[in-house]
This record gives sequence, C-alpha cells and structure tokens, in this order.
Amino acid sequence: MDMDMDIMEIVDMIEETVNKASTVPLTGKIMLDKEEILDYIQEIRLVYPEQLKEAKWVKNERQRILAEAEERADAIKKSAEETQEKLIDEHEITRQAYEKADAIRDMSEKEARELKMDTDRYVDDILADVEHRLDLLLRKVREDREEHMNN
Repeated sequence: MDMDMDIMEIVDMIEETVNKASTVPLTGKIMLDKEEILDYIQEIRLVYPEQLKEAKWVKNERQRILAEAEERADAIKKSAEETQEKLIDEHEITRQAYEKADAIRDMSEKEARELKMDTDRYVDDILADVEHRLDLLLRKVREDREEHMNN
C-alpha cells in the first residue's frame, strides 16, 4: 500500500471492501477476505505513527521558532542596551536611544507573541485534524462492530 495514504483513506477502502463483499444467503452476513482486512489494519498501524510523528514535528518546530524569536528579542534588547550605554553622556542622544530601544523591544515582543499565536493555532489545527480523523475512524469501527454483532 501507499505510505502517503492517511487513515481516512484506509477506512474508506475498508468500507468499500465491506460494501462489495458477498452476502451469505439467509443470514444478512457478509464474507470478507481475512488477509485483505488484516492488510488494511496493518496499514493503519503503519500510517498512524507517521501522522503522530508529524504532529510531534509541528510541536517541536513551534518550540524551535519560539526559541529563535526569544533569542532574537534578547539580541535586539542586548544591542539596544549596548547602544544606550555608549550614548548615556549626551542627553538628547540618550533619550532617543531609550525611545528606540523601547520601540525595538515592543516590536520584538509583539512579533514573538504573534509568532507564538500563529504557531499555537497551526499546532491546534493539526492536532484537531488528527483528533477528528481518529474520532471518525473510531466511530466507523464501533458502527461496523455493532453491525457485525447485530448480524
């Protein structure tokens, strides 16, 4: 099977296999190829960890981006402080340096907050999608199981 498939595609294939299965006369039951169903289950086991790895990668990438933003903010702040110390003897230049340092700090803090919010949203979207897909899969498995038990 194709490793680029996601769990929902595999579930669709299982559903198609069930829908195309031959019925056993007078029982309402169907006959399925055991190996085919087991292959689908194995594929789910192979794909699920990949999607989980992707979600973990997103989380790690978010942390890396936040760390970079904090380092950048610290570097900007340190640079502003160094500039401030050099200009401390001249009143007007010192005032301007304070204003510039504050503006740079405010801008870098705003950028860091925005980056964190964007990253949080992105991670939440990925995790919500994975959660939704798993919910659909679980619901389908429960329905199939219930249908199987009722037949």
